[in-house]
Amino acid sequence: MSQDRCEQCAQPTAAYDAIHYGSVEGGYRLLCTQCFNAEVARRHGVTDFENVRLEPIRMVDCAGDAHQFHFQMRLLGTMLALDAFEIQDGFRAGYEFRIIGKPEDDVLTLLGRLVEKMRRTLAVKDLAINGSQFQIRDQTVRGLISSDPAGSGDIPVVVVDGREIGWDDFGRMLAAFEGWQFRLELRDLADDV
Repeated sequence: MSQDRCEQCAQPTAAYDAIHYGSVEGGYRLLCTQCFNAEVARRHGVTDFENVRLEPIRMVDCAGDAHQFHFQMRLLGTMLALDAFEIQDGFRAGYEFRIIGKPEDDVLTLLGRLVEKMRRTLAVKDLAINGSQFQIRDQTVRGLISSDPAGSGDIPVVVVDGREIGWDDFGRMLAAFEGWQFRLELRDLADDV
């Protein structure tokens, strides 16, 4: 796993914990999450922000598969984003979750709400295996739009049941529903789907 160094504290920083902070006019600095939060708190005059680093947790989905989730808490001015995500090859991959709160919110309360959201999602599988191929289990499929770091960048990848699926493979899954109608509703990562 490649690591850069935070330009504030000089500590090694994994790619999933690095934030490019700044502006076009003033330039950007690579900061770890802790230094980023401290900088945002200072700029916005937030004096009582609890800059907590949360340890990873392991959860099991309804199929019995284990998932290890890492956390990132980012102060974004008047709101707080708490993310949970899996890591593959040093980068975010698989399941991702987010909850939004306020800087003064209790971190453990936000964490409890996020874990409950994670449990609800892990309790359902939208894909089924048919031979060696995946198919949509029922008429509903929920996922995350992502990108393939090895790809050209202009073709999306979807993450369903924590599994990255190429656009062509996802299209083949949809082909089973030829002649059906659909409604595509895009929601923020912090929303429940």
